[in-house]
Amino acid sequence: MSADDSAAAEEVERHINRLETSLSETLTPFYPLAGRYMEDGNIVTMKGLSFFVAKVKGCRLSEVLSRRDETIDQLSHLVGGAYTSSITSVQINMSDCGGLVIGIRVSHYLFDGFSAACFIASWASTAMSRQGGMDNDHDQVISAPTLDLISILPENDLPKKKPTPPLMETDISVTKRIVFDRATISALRAISHDPSFPRKPSRVEVVTALIWRARMRVSRAKHGDSLRSLAALTMDLRPRIIPPLPPSSCGNLVNMVTARFVAADKGGNTEVPVPELKDLVGLLIDSMTKSKETVVSQEDVFPTLLRTRNELYEAVEKGEVDVFMFTSWCNYPAYKFYFGWGKPVWVSRIHWGYETAIFLDTEGGDGIEAWVSFNKQDMPLFLQDMDILSFTSQEAP
Repeated sequence: MSADDSAAAEEVERHINRLETSLSETLTPFYPLAGRYMEDGNIVTMKGLSFFVAKVKGCRLSEVLSRRDETIDQLSHLVGGAYTSSITSVQINMSDCGGLVIGIRVSHYLFDGFSAACFIASWASTAMSRQGGMDNDHDQVISAPTLDLISILPENDLPKKKPTPPLMETDISVTKRIVFDRATISALRAISHDPSFPRKPSRVEVVTALIWRARMRVSRAKHGDSLRSLAALTMDLRPRIIPPLPPSSCGNLVNMVTARFVAADKGGNTEVPVPELKDLVGLLIDSMTKSKETVVSQEDVFPTLLRTRNELYEAVEKGEVDVFMFTSWCNYPAYKFYFGWGKPVWVSRIHWGYETAIFLDTEGGDGIEAWVSFNKQDMPLFLQDMDILSFTSQEAP
């Protein structure tokens, strides 16, 4: 080993030691994340999370970044592999070039994406402080987490939660990454807007509408002309609770916002057309606006969550509509999570066993990476949809 290689190896080792030490410190205020599931369904805290350090042989980080779509199926190996009883799994991956990949998996039963982001930001801030403090370019002021959601549990019994319908879980799905760049999103927003809308559509809304419409075409190809479709989107409840909860209030507080399209029956053999993009955008804006205007008292939070989810599951079980799930991680400050040796160059996720679309910011913050999971048999139909071919970036890394 040359002197340069030896120095690089020592530098990487220092980074890993700092990550491990700072993670241990961060888990003190986030102590539930150090728990494990027991066979009786309870959670025992302070049993320790799963922490791994792995060396990725024969692969440079630049190779992964240049072949992102080809590596999707392998990304689960960077977060500790198969699911375990640990609430949280962390794996630090070292490539041959000295690059590091941090893989993090947090149980959705305990934390939603907003809380997971709070945890990661706190860990990054702690790691930076151990390096010698912040700088002006990477100032990360982190609020201490609050873990007092039990205080808003109602005194009366909660509604019984329906089990997740088998149709919503699949072990034969496949995930693809589709990129919408800034120019494409601007074009979509222009053609999707209508003067009757109360506001201009967001980038998330127009991409949601595009994928929703492609989903409708896939469903029509499989089941015929029936066009009864429901888009279910996640929404953070914290700012809509009276009194509102702070963003640092950790737990699972996302509710489902639904937009439903049911085509009018024209009778005879007339084929019902797939709705225009602006029609679906209008439905999404209407649903989001109504949801944001609706406030919930603290004692009604959990009954509301369970009731909304049960209604969605019941619709799936009855086959009333074709349901597709959407989650947006856009505007999470993920590319600002600075651990002390450079900003992230790619924030991704891994394959998900539901038919769903999950949105992340591109590195520049003005595009969207859509991680779309479909049944294996349906994915080719989706990828060949005219809108997907027309509006996605074919040259994205």
